[in-house]
Amino acid sequence: MSQQRIALGWLWREARILLVVTGVSTIFFNPLSGQTFVSNAIYAFCVTLCIQSLIEAGRYGFSSTLIQRPPPGQAVNNAITTTQRRWPGWAWMGPWLPISFILGYLGGQLLGDLLTGAHRAPFAFIEHMGTLLPVLAPAFALTLGCTYFFYVRGRLAATEARAQTALRTAAENQLKLLVSQLEPHMLFNTLANLRVLIAHDPPRAQAMLDHLNGFLRATLDASRADSHALAAEFARLGDYLELMQVRMGARLQGRLDLPDELSTLPVPPLLLQPLVENAIKHGLEPSVTGGQIEVAARREGPALILSVRDTGAGLDAIPADGTRFGLQQVRERLAALYGAAASLELTSPGDGRGGALATVRLPIATTAPLA
Repeated sequence: MSQQRIALGWLWREARILLVVTGVSTIFFNPLSGQTFVSNAIYAFCVTLCIQSLIEAGRYGFSSTLIQRPPPGQAVNNAITTTQRRWPGWAWMGPWLPISFILGYLGGQLLGDLLTGAHRAPFAFIEHMGTLLPVLAPAFALTLGCTYFFYVRGRLAATEARAQTALRTAAENQLKLLVSQLEPHMLFNTLANLRVLIAHDPPRAQAMLDHLNGFLRATLDASRADSHALAAEFARLGDYLELMQVRMGARLQGRLDLPDELSTLPVPPLLLQPLVENAIKHGLEPSVTGGQIEVAARREGPALILSVRDTGAGLDAIPADGTRFGLQQVRERLAALYGAAASLELTSPGDGRGGALATVRLPIATTAPLA
């Protein structure tokens, strides 16, 4: 929200309070004052304006002092700062309210005399304070009620700010845990495959080790970022498929389809790699002839659709007791980053080519992670 909108919102709120209190005061005091309705409205407006200005000046002045000079040993806290901007506390505002009311009433009377052209001795209305006190008590109660409104609003805003901070921190910690679990999972699977190749085909094992070294270097920087371009995600997938082709040879054929207009969209790093790994492990490896991995991106209205398709053994070949670690982690990452706006579906393509289809749907307007 821009500073201009914040300022306009504050002015509109203050204007509403000024008009409401002026109207109530005019209606309440008119039968008791013996003056015309217009004259009463002018005095009510002037008194309300002066009282309100003094209260606001004190509220913002005390708040600024507290924000700039926190109590000794107390660290600056965003939630506390949010509260203090709206309400510095009763220790400050308690004494300031009656002072503001008295000074504002006196100043409003003088301003009213100036606007109406009344010629009265300075502070002549003080002689009638005994009569006015029973009438001023409800006005002070109204002033106190408006002030208490800011106190309650400030407390609610601080509570909401603390809740949002806690949710954001929890989401960030969850994402860090998921990524820390996901990377070793991929690495362990690759090292297990490398161990088999070392005994049976040392040259291919050496080539696989070189590809693994390059892949890990490339993904290290990406995994430290909150998001990267979809083109970078597809580049990492290309590196991973090359790494797997060293082990599987002609049994693995990869194809990446990324339209140029979608290449710069931000996505979470390593989002699709677990799905490709899952397709190889459960789709192509159980098949004697292997198959093809097709990764594609397209746009459907406000959504970005990312698909990982294999032509392997199909969903029926996946063991019921499988951990499905990659699918679970992708779903949890999507839930933490996008909530209900993103989804992952695993289905059978139904086009006669066999295999499985994993489809990720992301909101294109907020494709960048929320964290």
